[in-house]
Amino acid sequence: MKQSIRLTRAKDGTTLGWAEAGEGPALVKASNWLSHLEYDLDSPLWRHWVRFFAEHFRFIRYDERGSGMSEWDVAYVKSAEEHRDLETIIEVARPQKPFVLLGISQGAAEALRYTAEHPQDVSHLLLYGGYVQGKFRRGDREAEQRERAVLELTRLGWGKDNPVFRQLFTSRFIPRASEEQLRWFNELCRRTTTPEIATRLLELRAQIEVTHLLPRIAVPTLVIHARDDEAVPLSQARLIASSVRDARIVELESKNHILLEDEPAWARFKQVVLEFTGRAAETPTGEDPSFATLSARERDVLVQLANGRSNLEIGRELFISEKTVRNHVTKIFEKLGVRSRAEAIVLAKDKRLGAQRPA
Repeated sequence: MKQSIRLTRAKDGTTLGWAEAGEGPALVKASNWLSHLEYDLDSPLWRHWVRFFAEHFRFIRYDERGSGMSEWDVAYVKSAEEHRDLETIIEVARPQKPFVLLGISQGAAEALRYTAEHPQDVSHLLLYGGYVQGKFRRGDREAEQRERAVLELTRLGWGKDNPVFRQLFTSRFIPRASEEQLRWFNELCRRTTTPEIATRLLELRAQIEVTHLLPRIAVPTLVIHARDDEAVPLSQARLIASSVRDARIVELESKNHILLEDEPAWARFKQVVLEFTGRAAETPTGEDPSFATLSARERDVLVQLANGRSNLEIGRELFISEKTVRNHVTKIFEKLGVRSRAEAIVLAKDKRLGAQRPA
């Protein structure tokens, strides 16, 4: 997958990194916790997200100030500046309007602010794992005390290979992750920002309060949330959906705040997003609809199987472990209803897996 990364200046002079990939109608993503424009393409936490959106849209995203490829040495990080940063990226990237606006986690607050102020710019508002009240704004004293403890641990342990610290964050964001994914999460912490800025960003999240904006939203809105999300409670999604006129809500069966590629909730997420945005259309010309159940990585593995490659060879080609290849092959068999590699290969060839999409 190809992407273009550029740098621009925020209204206060801070350098912001932004990227675009894919073609089609524009989808702009407000910045969210833990991103790195370049590193995300290799990360098992985010690469399937980027690939999915770039396959169907001109996907525009950016790293928030203080992290990733945006400037780290910032004097302050405040909600007002983050809001203006989204406006800056939209001005510079010039997406065709109206566009789809995506808010993930705390990015939902920024997406809501922009939509309330520029409703003519937004065709569809898509919110995943979002919240409108930070942990200090929910009236839950026990949760506030826990968050203050997390802030202190962040100052002390951010980016270090400390199993106690890592367990604290992974249990909240990706409790069902594999060992490989946990290692990437720890590395993502180190690469995205410093302990001091991470603490300030978390403090900013805890102070979010944008419930007053919800009645002002007048564009088609889809709220998606993992039912057992341990980072952001489902009650926040329900608050949004009940306060935005005609909003739709979809609850996914998952505990992960960041959906992983191999879980069923990710396939469901993709399906409802494409339906909501009117992109559910096309499977490749002549291709059997059964392949639509496969994730992008599973399709890659099946194509390699059809080319006669072993699990070891596939792993080397796709830069994944042989064990991961075996896991993908097992899921492919389950989804396609086949019992052997030979049956999977015959099906892939007979049903023209990988046929070109229509222009």
